[in-house]
Amino acid sequence: MGEFELIRRYFASAACAAGAEGVALGIGDDCALLAPAPGEQLAVSTDTLVAGVHFPEVCDPFLLGQRALAVSASDLAAMGATPLAFTLALTLPTADAAWLEGFARGLNRMAHNCGLALVGGDTTRGPLSMTVTVFGRVPAGQALTRAGAQVGDLLCVGGVVGEAGGALELVLGRQQVAAEIAEPLLARYWSPQPQLAFGQALRGKATAALDVSDGLLADCGHISRASGVALVIESERLPASAALETLLGAERALQQKLGAGDDYVLAFTLPPRHLAELQAQWPQMAVVGRAEAGEGVRVLDARGQDITPRQGGYLHFME
Repeated sequence: MGEFELIRRYFASAACAAGAEGVALGIGDDCALLAPAPGEQLAVSTDTLVAGVHFPEVCDPFLLGQRALAVSASDLAAMGATPLAFTLALTLPTADAAWLEGFARGLNRMAHNCGLALVGGDTTRGPLSMTVTVFGRVPAGQALTRAGAQVGDLLCVGGVVGEAGGALELVLGRQQVAAEIAEPLLARYWSPQPQLAFGQALRGKATAALDVSDGLLADCGHISRASGVALVIESERLPASAALETLLGAERALQQKLGAGDDYVLAFTLPPRHLAELQAQWPQMAVVGRAEAGEGVRVLDARGQDITPRQGGYLHFME
């Protein structure tokens, strides 16, 4: 199967390539043309996933297709952007028809869930990897950023953190547990659900935001540095996960909640006056700390003792 037949069969003919509002020209030309409405800005983010680094060498291609797009779409949620379109650059060791069919189905499923149109990309031969670039639109001046947190703001998360990290041993096949424990954890790893509507609801309310991809502690560090404030995480207020705590026990579960990445829920700072309104609509969100004067991120236990781990989260390059 040649490159152009591969693209036509598995991607150009997919439902997610049919076009959408804001897409003036999709797959089939040298460039796609996007047309956000007047008064809107374009939000753009790129993520690369590499076999053996970001996912196991051998895995279900349907689940991988879902995950590949979800992790990029989550960046749009973090900015409060409305999804528009995406491109896919796919490097394959071989053009395996069964693998491509599964991957394309997963990609199409997540594209439908997120409201994203496939508008182009590239395919080439080599070690398995994929690069997804997503495009979203946001009213001018209303994008959420990592800068802007203020002393007195609440530190919040959009839901449970740590479950995807807890699933890693299961994903790698190093541990076997009962289905009622494994299934919710594996779902969080393979099928993350970008909090797109929630991110849009935070526009004009949250003062800073991002998605938890490298671990809560590390990602809060990004907000702290960009905003020039200190963030305090109260460990007892982190949302509970029965599956995670059954699998690991309370102490190791806390380590995962603080240091594990791949959850793709939003972490954000919020003036207290907006809390009741948001919690009424989004009851899964939780207040887990506060912003103070100073710098860095601290973790406190139930007695107010500092229990901040030395390792803050996932690092792509260790020094």
